[in-house]
Amino acid sequence: MAGALDGVRVLDLSRVLAGPYATMILGDLGADVIKIEAPGGSDDTRFWGPPFQNGMSAYYTAVNRNKRSITLDFKTEQGRETVRRLAETADVVIHNFKTGTMDKWGLDYESLSRLNPRLIYCSITGFGETGPLASLAGYDYIIQAMSGWMSINGTADTGPLKVGVAVTDVFTGLYAAIAIEAALLAREKTGRGQKIDLSLFDCAVGTLVNVAANYLMSGDIPRPLGNEHPNIVPYSTYEASDGPIVIAVGNDRQFQALCSLLSDRSIGTDPRFQTNPGRVAHRDELNRRLNEEIKRRTRAEWQRLLAEKGIPCGPVQTMDELFRHPQTAARQMTVTMHHPTVGPLKLVASPLKLSGTPVSYRLPPPLAGEHNGEAEAGWRNGQAADNNGNESP
Repeated sequence: MAGALDGVRVLDLSRVLAGPYATMILGDLGADVIKIEAPGGSDDTRFWGPPFQNGMSAYYTAVNRNKRSITLDFKTEQGRETVRRLAETADVVIHNFKTGTMDKWGLDYESLSRLNPRLIYCSITGFGETGPLASLAGYDYIIQAMSGWMSINGTADTGPLKVGVAVTDVFTGLYAAIAIEAALLAREKTGRGQKIDLSLFDCAVGTLVNVAANYLMSGDIPRPLGNEHPNIVPYSTYEASDGPIVIAVGNDRQFQALCSLLSDRSIGTDPRFQTNPGRVAHRDELNRRLNEEIKRRTRAEWQRLLAEKGIPCGPVQTMDELFRHPQTAARQMTVTMHHPTVGPLKLVASPLKLSGTPVSYRLPPPLAGEHNGEAEAGWRNGQAADNNGNESP
């Protein structure tokens, strides 16, 4: 069955995480994605490891399936001319070179759109193409620091902490996929493409959501709360008898339902805890008393009891627990793809579940330049070579 983006052609000049993540999403949805690197492979993630499987890094495999790979020397006119020729029939170009680099090479939006007015051109940079920091490179760690994300993670004892995944890259990749799909829809109405200027910094600020809204409304600088919620209590991690469990009480009814399961019934009748604002004001004492109660039972016992009351909860799982969990299997959240030289690769599957145009797993993460011999012919007819033998669990 054809994917939702079948027939859409994407030139992926991006590297590392944000751009490749966006183009993998487009590829999963059926787009023909051609990954273009310098000879030998210029995507740094090819070399980030261990772990490696037959020379291919796990990091690289995470965001590069459903792509063909060709290599070009952007520093030569011949290489740049090949990009221009490919852009003439492309729907999308995406890159994450520093601001000004593509202009220097004559591969900027204005130059390419003259060749192809229908072209959608997505630029991903650290800080965007305007403003005093436009010339700086952007790395997730730096963006997490500057965007305020690190200031709200951790505790007063740990100091600022980054999130364990490069979330600002992931956010930007998601925003890029959304913006590109929106531009494709707009092109159906106008007949013209457009430029998309995305930055890791903007996307990190945009995803602060309620934490930023709290500050903008109150002027109070948010403090790091560890695993707690700034606006809701109890909404934290608690220690059961056999390990940590998250309990997320969203309203006063759920709080009273939780209290009905506790040995200390005075918690539910304490006037300070009757409303959420009161619980937020007295969070430290309430959480201390709740921890004394939660440690009396196992995580499984609490899951059963809280589920019966309609109270959201879940154990803090390690990676091995996650990928052994029956829910992970039921949702088919892993896929095995077969590469002719690397062998079977077990990957995280797409979370997108479309009933009419489901995602597909056609091409495993490519070697650098793996499709040099066939890319241009395949590009002209718009067909991506399929990969047989891919399987999902």
